[in-house]
Amino acid sequence: MRALVIDDERLARKELINLLSEMEKIDVVGEAVNVEDAKIKIAELKPDVLFLDIQMPEKSGFDLLAELESVPHVIFTTAYDEFALKAFQVNALDYLLKPIEPGRLSEAIQKLSEKIKDSNKEIEDKTTDSADQENKVLSLDDQVFVKDGDRCWFVRLSNIRLFESDGNYIKVYFDKNRPMIHKSLNALDERLDDKSFFRASRKHIINLSWVEEIEPWFNGGLVVTLKGGERIEVSRRQAARFKDMMSL
Repeated sequence: MRALVIDDERLARKELINLLSEMEKIDVVGEAVNVEDAKIKIAELKPDVLFLDIQMPEKSGFDLLAELESVPHVIFTTAYDEFALKAFQVNALDYLLKPIEPGRLSEAIQKLSEKIKDSNKEIEDKTTDSADQENKVLSLDDQVFVKDGDRCWFVRLSNIRLFESDGNYIKVYFDKNRPMIHKSLNALDERLDDKSFFRASRKHIINLSWVEEIEPWFNGGLVVTLKGGERIEVSRRQAARFKDMMSL
């Protein structure tokens, strides 16, 4: 498994890299000192897992994840209990409290290994040609990181039923959560797999796997009811294409 170590403290990076060098399943492919450096290294090196410090100058580890289109597996490293608790709240794969104990590191690596064994599709995605990775279409199997203020989540796209434009932001619907992210719906639409996500109107992108009911609406349009209960109008312009996709 290809690992990238991200930490602003040189000694902390070296200590972790030394520990990881003794782990047979891990190949450390690089290290990064801050968020901007990490973004470049992630694009170049295509790691399977990030060992990510949470608190760094200027931008935090959470900020980094929020800026990535698709998020690899993440094991947080932190010296602060409060941040460790926050890492659990965002459903990270694991977290390691500094100074890192070899036994806890071994446990985290084992958990990572089991996670990857259960996600063969994710392994295939990570080993696709690097020239295609940067502009890779995001499928239902991809994981994204959503940050709204102090609240953070790792979310698989298959669990997101609706994206709704709200000014310069997008409201993301999953479970009972409705966080807002600073992104345009047009930019998002270009990255999503059009076999799984449908641009219903200027304001909405729906996950087709969440469609529960379809009914005719005014002027040749349609209304789609999602399994979460939301009723979304499909514009007349998009209705014919939607019917074709849903084989109506």
